[in-house]
Amino acid sequence: MLHQCGYIAACDGNLSVRLNRNEVLVTPTAMSKGAMKPADLVIVDISGRKLKGRRDVTSEIGMHLLIYRMRPDVNGIVHAHPRTATGFAAAGIALDQPLACEVVIGLGQIPLAPYGMPGTPELARTLEPLVPQYDAILMANHGVVTYGSDLKSAYMKMETVEHFAQIALVTHILGRQQLLDGAELEKLVDARRRYQGVNSAAPMPVHSSNGNGVSQIQSSKSKSRSLRERSNLRQSEIVSPFEN
Repeated sequence: MLHQCGYIAACDGNLSVRLNRNEVLVTPTAMSKGAMKPADLVIVDISGRKLKGRRDVTSEIGMHLLIYRMRPDVNGIVHAHPRTATGFAAAGIALDQPLACEVVIGLGQIPLAPYGMPGTPELARTLEPLVPQYDAILMANHGVVTYGSDLKSAYMKMETVEHFAQIALVTHILGRQQLLDGAELEKLVDARRRYQGVNSAAPMPVHSSNGNGVSQIQSSKSKSRSLRERSNLRQSEIVSPFEN
């Protein structure tokens, strides 16, 4: 579906699934995902050592292992290069404005991680500060990574990111953005808890004014307590990124 939707081209992108506590099923390197067959998949352990498979593992396995180590609730990861969202990443613009209620409920904010060289430990290090709270991250000059309770959830979040990026782009073209105000965002905080399958850890965006009638966006510390934090996710579960 990633290839069919144009979210990846050539040999771009990678996906993975946590099979159990010690094994991860992941896509191979240097292969089009549109031409991939089940026999092409690779199984690695949590340190990245190949256990099964005839192909070489993706060079960005470190990013996947970092997320699995830091997020015990995650069992599926998708990394792709959807056109519009990647355009925002290449422009250095995070998708963090409260423009669409569904996105605020499902993902909160979509931050922008600094550039990290693909296929190196540097890439994982740029994501590390954002992984605990966010389920979708723009990667500067690179693409997007999303993750969830299973691979379907991770893919659906990728669709949401790209759809929202298209909406945000239209508002930029029109030259105007009508942001959800503080009162509406408060209602969305409550609604988020009621939506089945929504457990985003992302801080909610907050709308404020600088006194001159100009809208501004900032993160609200009071809203940053996530559902996972309320579930007492221990700091001991957060580890450093995998080093090749």
